[in-house]
Amino acid sequence: MTIASDLDLHFWITRGMARRMGVNLGKAVQEGRLTRADVATMITACRTCGRSEFCLALLSERGSAPDALPADCPNKPALDSLRVVH
Repeated sequence: MTIASDLDLHFWITRGMARRMGVNLGKAVQEGRLTRADVATMITACRTCGRSEFCLALLSERGSAPDALPADCPNKPALDSLRVVH
């Protein structure tokens, strides 16, 4: 996998997990609740987690509860806080 495709994969996983939590990252940036640097940090955290296959499987499930993210997801605390504000 090339660096660009690796970044793309983790961008989409991060975005998908956020949506699963009811958080729109683009809207959060537009509203000033996140910076682009914050989103980049989240993508980097996703890249270093090592559970891409699990997350992709989780994202492919239909009808799962929004809080069904793994407790050890490195972005879960940030997504939880954005969800509370949202």
